Formats: sequence, C-alpha cells, structure tokens
Amino acid sequence: MLQGEGQPTLRDRVEQHLQTIYRDVPLSLPLAELAENLLAVMRLEAGQNPPAQHVNHWNQCDVILITYGDSLLAREEKPLVTLKRFLDDNSEGLLSAVHILPFYPWSSDDGFAVLDYSSVNESLGDWDDIGAIAGDYDLMADLVINHCSSRSLWFENFIKGQEPGRGYFFTASPQDDLSAVVRPRTSPLLKEVETSEGTQYVWCTFSHDQVDLDFRNPEVLQQFVSIVRHYLDMGVRIFRLDAVAFLWKIPGSNCLNLEETHEVVRLLRTLVEHARADAVLITETNIPNRENLSYFGNANEAHCVYNFSLPPLLLNTLVTGDCRYLKQWVMSMPPAQNGTAYFNFIASHDGIGLRPAEGLLSDEELNSLITTMQSFGGHVSYRALESGESRPYEINIALVDALQGTVEGPDEWGLERFVCAHAIMLGLEGIPGIYLHSLLGTHNDQQRVENTGHARSINRHQWNLDALQEALDDQDSSHSQIFRRLKTLLAIRRRQGAFHPNATQFTLHLGSAILGFWRQSMDRRQSVFCISNISRAPQPLNLMDINLIDAHQWRDLISGEVYEHHDQQLELAPYQTLWISNLPDHR
Repeated sequence: MLQGEGQPTLRDRVEQHLQTIYRDVPLSLPLAELAENLLAVMRLEAGQNPPAQHVNHWNQCDVILITYGDSLLAREEKPLVTLKRFLDDNSEGLLSAVHILPFYPWSSDDGFAVLDYSSVNESLGDWDDIGAIAGDYDLMADLVINHCSSRSLWFENFIKGQEPGRGYFFTASPQDDLSAVVRPRTSPLLKEVETSEGTQYVWCTFSHDQVDLDFRNPEVLQQFVSIVRHYLDMGVRIFRLDAVAFLWKIPGSNCLNLEETHEVVRLLRTLVEHARADAVLITETNIPNRENLSYFGNANEAHCVYNFSLPPLLLNTLVTGDCRYLKQWVMSMPPAQNGTAYFNFIASHDGIGLRPAEGLLSDEELNSLITTMQSFGGHVSYRALESGESRPYEINIALVDALQGTVEGPDEWGLERFVCAHAIMLGLEGIPGIYLHSLLGTHNDQQRVENTGHARSINRHQWNLDALQEALDDQDSSHSQIFRRLKTLLAIRRRQGAFHPNATQFTLHLGSAILGFWRQSMDRRQSVFCISNISRAPQPLNLMDINLIDAHQWRDLISGEVYEHHDQQLELAPYQTLWISNLPDHR
C-alpha cells in the first residue's frame, strides 16, 4: 500500500530493503511477514510518516568522549557511577556525549566478544547507572553486530542444535575458495567445532572467541533489531556499528563491504530514524578511505563515518614536520551532505589504523612511521594477506607518547605537539571524538600489555580516581596541563558557528610546514582561519597570504591577539595554532 501521493509506506520501504538483502537467499517466510515482524519489534506503524531528511542532529557544541566503563575506579563505587561523577565534576558542560565502549557481559577483547546483549556487566553497574548517564549526556553505545562470544548462550545452543542460536552462525568448508577474504587478523579464519549435527567450521573474522553471525538467517536480523529497540528504550541515542563492513559473507569474494552489508545499514537507518528522529548511526569501518566513505550512501546509510585516515595522516604530519600528505587528503575529502557528518578522532581504545593510510602514504612513509612509534614504546599489530604473509595493521601506542618527538627522536616539544594535534582535529569539518586517555594525557601502560598479552592494552589504562584527581590538581603535571588546555580549546570551539560539523571548509596553501584551512559558518557570518605550525621550527606567516578582508577586525580566538594590519608579519612558534576569526569570541 502507498501513502500520500504515491509515496511508499514504511512497511513498503522495509520490504524493499529486505528484497535486496535476501535476493539470493531462500527464506521460509514471506518478506512481507518479515517486514511486519521487524516493525512490530520496533513498535512502529506500517504507515508512519518518515522523519525530515537532510537534518543535522548536531552542531559545534557536540563533542563525544570515548571511554571504557571502568577506565576510572574508586573504592566501593560502581565504575559507571564513578565515570558519571568525574564527568559531572570536571567536564564543565564541554562534552555533549559519552561513548561507553561495550558495557555488556563479555568473554574477551575488552568487551567486543559479547555474552549477552541485553545486560549490563555487573562489574560496571546496571541499567539504572547507564540511564543516569544517558539522562545528562547523549549516550553512544556499541552494536557489536558482526560477531558474538563463543561462550554465549547463542553459540552454546548452536552446538546443541537448539534455539535461540541454531543457525545463527556463519559456517563454511575448508574446501571453499577463501583466498580473497580480507581480514584484520592473522589467526585461522575457520574454527572447527563439534555440534549435534556433526563437525562444522565456523567463521571467525577476528578471533576464535568471536564467532561471526549469519545474517542470511532472518532470525539473526530480528534479534539485532530487537537489541536496537532495547537500547533505544535504555536511552541510547548514537549507535556505533562495530566492524559492520565484514557483516555479509560470500565465499569466493573478499567478504568486505558487500552490497547486502550496505543494505542492512540502510534498513537499520530506516527503522532507527522512524523510532527516534534524532538517533544517529555511526559506522566503524577501519578500511581504506574510499571504501569508508561509501557508508554514507546517498545520505541514506550511516549518519556519520569514522574518519579513519585522520589519525595516521596527522601523526605522520607531526612527526615529520611535513603536512603535504595530510593537506592532499583534506583537499580530496568531499563535504558531507546535510544529515551526514564525519566523526573525527585521533586516538581511541584501538590502535592507529594503517589500512586507512593505504594509497595516501607510501610504504616508505609508513615504515618510517612504524619505526618511529616503536622507538617511542609502541607495538604493531598485523593482519593476514591473501598470500599468507602478514602486513602491519595498526600501531598500538598512547597518543601522548606517540607525539613525544619526531622521526629524529624525543624532544622538548611533546606537550605543544600533542595540543596542536587536537587543535587541528577540533577545527576540521566533522564531529570530534576525544578518547578519555587523550583528555587526561595518559601514557603507555606497558604493564597492562604484559599482564594481558595484548598490544592494544597499552592505551587502555585504568586510573584510580584519587590518583587521577591528585595529578589533575597538580598544576605542573603534564596531565593537568593537557586537561586544562584541551578544555580551553573545547570551550572556544563550542562558541563558533564556523566550527559547525557541516560548515564550509577550504584548504589553504601555506607551504609544507604550515597546515591551514578556512571554515565559514552556515549563515556566512563568521570566518575562521585555522593555521597550525606543524614543525618544531618557528615559521613566518604574513597575514596577506590568507587574504583577510579589510572590512573586519580579525583576532586569534586562542590567544586573544587582535590584528590591526592585514599585511602583518607573524612568527608562529613551534606547534602553535591560530584560530583567526572576524567575530569576537562570545564568552
């Protein structure tokens, strides 16, 4: 049935998605019935009017803090309560949203091998604690959609041939052509298991404790739609679709970014935005840049995509003192349509991905970057190639240690370099995400790596809250200096219309040692020239080079300096950033 002047109903749209997803899959139930089931699970009406399209559900005030639920610990207090108390006491309204990494019961990978999607890990707290955070901050949660734990009830039932779980996991034969499969790990792809139906080989993209789900089975899709509905009810507004690029598998293909995968994202977008108009989907796809951008679709897939190429390119820029590669990439990035945005980050719980730099940095540049990071205490994780060889996949290091020096070694400019990196990210088009350990200037945790045996643990430190507060109260500590300076940048950013995630951006050409770009507010009232010296040598800058309009009085929003003459000659200190605006900073 069509609603209004030939417009498809919500049920029609859902059924169209399903036709694409299951076009090559024989089903035991009609697609119309499956569509009705999904609408019932989401509590949606078949003829429900669609939400307005191309609407930006964000502005320059939005900043997402990324953290584990137990990164901050206090005696005799649930970690989620401790987290909220720290945010309430210290964030000063500068953080609009919190991404709590998987807070469900799990068996490995620090949460990404989920045992039970419907529960909160008792060691962290409960749904009331999650709700308290969601009441004061936009809550971002992981939808770990590609795989779940091999110790989950679903997988136990798969082995027993019972429901729910029977037929939930993707199986293949060792004789299948799997040579083209793209993976981020070096472990064997297939895991042999004995089941009630005999020996089967389950697909494990990431680890043998993380078994891939089989979305060819519509019951799996219904389960995840039910999980989405539950998370919405619990206050989740932003959904991070973890490892979604690997979702659909077809032996003989690379099993990455398949059309069925994109259509599942489109279906989730349709369902979620009808359930909550300002809900946001973010795809986590640690893949080469062009493939990553494909998850925007035609503004009908992800609202936001992780800007995975930014971390390695910005890190390379600051350790080499040369911004050419970063500048070329910034120039090549298409403006996000209204209703979509880039999700910018330069550090996270994972490492600094190298695949998103493929085709952007040469092998020589990548090898130099890897060698430099290893000299700063970093580790390297690898992935398997079709040939059976291994290739570096990511660098594991705390960002403050990654920026302690240059390719020539450590120096005295580490703090300024670290702040410069964040000033660049905060100025760029997109919504910024800041990892808690970057906000706090947390160093490499080599002891945690030794304890866990996992390289990624280097950047997953757990702070005792009393020790952290003592460090932040010490005005001379690096933690205190970083925390205060980053909060100052966040406070300035939120007051500038030119820093709206969708505001116009244009790249400036100021040489290889100065990165510059221009932002203009959507109402065209404000211009901000973002200019950073990305080298450890002072750099001259003549304001004539950025063509300031004489009719305005220009000032640096960071230092407060006013520029009386538009041909004024400046000298940028090592790693100094200017945000030169034609409007005063309204405090």
